[in-house]
Amino acid sequence: MRTCRLGMMLAFWAAVLAAVADSPFPGPRGEKLDLAAREDIWTRAPKGFLEQFVRVPRDQVVAFALYTHDRGVLKMTAMLFPLRPDEPREARLEMQLDGQWREVARAPVRYPGWSAHFRIEPWDAGRSVPYRVRHGATAMFEGLIRRDPTDKEVIVVASISCDSNADRGGREEIVEQLRRHDPDLLFFAGDQVYDHTEHTAAFLLWGTRLRDVLRDRPVVCIPDDHDVGQGNLWGEGGKVADSPAGDSGGYFYPAEYVRMVERCQTWHLPDPADPRPVEQGIGVYFTRLRVGGVDFAILEDRKFKSGPRGKIPTMGPRPDHIVDPACDPSALDLPSLELLGGRQLKFLDEWAQDWTGAEIKAVLSQTAFCGAVHLHGSRENRLVADLDCNGWPQSGRRKALEAIRRALACHLCGDQHLAVVIQHGIDDFRDGPFGFTNPAMVNSYYGRWWGPADGKPGGRPIPGSPLPFTGDYLDGLGNRITMHAYANPPFDSTKAMKEQQRNPRANLGDGYAIVRFEKKALRIVFECWPRHPDPSDGDAVQYPGWPIVLGVDDNDGRTPSGRLPPILVEGVERPVVQVVRETDGEMLYTRRAPSRGFRAPLYGKGPFTLRVGRDRPDGWIAKGLLPAADDAPPFKIHLPPPAR
Repeated sequence: MRTCRLGMMLAFWAAVLAAVADSPFPGPRGEKLDLAAREDIWTRAPKGFLEQFVRVPRDQVVAFALYTHDRGVLKMTAMLFPLRPDEPREARLEMQLDGQWREVARAPVRYPGWSAHFRIEPWDAGRSVPYRVRHGATAMFEGLIRRDPTDKEVIVVASISCDSNADRGGREEIVEQLRRHDPDLLFFAGDQVYDHTEHTAAFLLWGTRLRDVLRDRPVVCIPDDHDVGQGNLWGEGGKVADSPAGDSGGYFYPAEYVRMVERCQTWHLPDPADPRPVEQGIGVYFTRLRVGGVDFAILEDRKFKSGPRGKIPTMGPRPDHIVDPACDPSALDLPSLELLGGRQLKFLDEWAQDWTGAEIKAVLSQTAFCGAVHLHGSRENRLVADLDCNGWPQSGRRKALEAIRRALACHLCGDQHLAVVIQHGIDDFRDGPFGFTNPAMVNSYYGRWWGPADGKPGGRPIPGSPLPFTGDYLDGLGNRITMHAYANPPFDSTKAMKEQQRNPRANLGDGYAIVRFEKKALRIVFECWPRHPDPSDGDAVQYPGWPIVLGVDDNDGRTPSGRLPPILVEGVERPVVQVVRETDGEMLYTRRAPSRGFRAPLYGKGPFTLRVGRDRPDGWIAKGLLPAADDAPPFKIHLPPPAR
């Protein structure tokens, strides 16, 4: 009997070890990852949708490509379907130059992930160039590398996230509408993949459905929690998590899987600002990208954030859900907790001061710096606070928003499934930057709603809004927010939404955001569009409450304590201006002057330091300044010629 049992145990562990050995991801947690895109899929019959999907005709193995270019460097990632053992593990990049197709680079196809990566420098951003990625004799994906649209007055960005795997159908309506908007940049804020253990096959499905809009414009694509196979993610500097829930902090699946996900989704971004990896050798990708004079800071708001379990009191059914209305939010904000972490805050500080090639600035990340959702999953499930959002920890939120405000930047994100536009408050209501959370692209995974428990509008409701619950509120973490617009699903539960998701007339609160950066007018326009336009409406209409128009200056809502004399710079219409408060050394802001004769606003008690330059505040300095009278003589400044 014992011998039989021992033999069975040995056979069992031999099978387990064999399976692990075949996996590109080590350990028991990696055993069943990416099965649909493994090298051995050709030796077994396909099981399930994804395993069937990846077996494409061999002239279609190049699925899609993603690219960006900035600072004279073009980076491109090409995604391929799984290759057969006898097929070459190499992709070729060709470009149409002077009317002729020429091969410009070759790259290995990396496994796991089936990605190929091309880097071309120097790159001339002033030209548009057709490209094609080729594999073997017949497989090819074609597109256009757009020139940097610096001469366009309005730069258009599409902001999208959360592509639910509850709907395996196409995305033709989304693609058609996006092509109509013709964005200069596509921003995918995360949760491109909901098949937690099947990133490669699911990412191939995502890109294949969207490739007719991906192929001919730059793309920012950043992974969120579901992309790396977790329900939520508090990365805590790359440590190992003890469960896929992630609330202890860290990553549950092997670092090799996380690195593969980030390689496929982010390698094509400009090089990271600080490339040092975190724990387990997991890389980073926080960086900047300039498109047409709009300078985007791309953040990783999950990677360094502390997990809640074991660090703060549990105040709900799980460590990240607060349900007690009497809870003290300050008890959750401990000095040891991190949000963006010191490295990203340093990056934001440097980014705010460098305006080379920039007229307007904006920040892109996964989720919102507040709790702008009351109801989760159904209208009966009210949470006081959800620690998955960036409203917690509050001190980290404050540091992040102060850094964003110094650049007069707005913030674009996804994750929450519920489209909202809010203005953050830091010390007072409406003194911080604006944030726009896009709707879920397919909102059948987890419904969320905005609805105050008392059923009343906030303080100073937004004039003329068709929505009943706008104005000033405290979120459940005690953060000041001003609600400008929200797009609640009309259904009362996620289950009801799933039942309606294939109805082409159904409004599930899903769709996408369009943001227009008007460089000459220094305005930003937020638009929110439904996934399924109602045919009875003719042309598609936006969700009620949109569009929202704000000035770039509205991202700093503080009331000035005074202003400096006019700034007149010889030969420079819009110099870069920085003001530092000398009493505490705080950099109040760095910005391009909106016009000649700009009078820099001051906040708090002086004296103040003023720095002025062409693209950075490094050309002229005056210290010990105080607010000036309206008729004060201007600063007449001569800056040295630009460096060549």
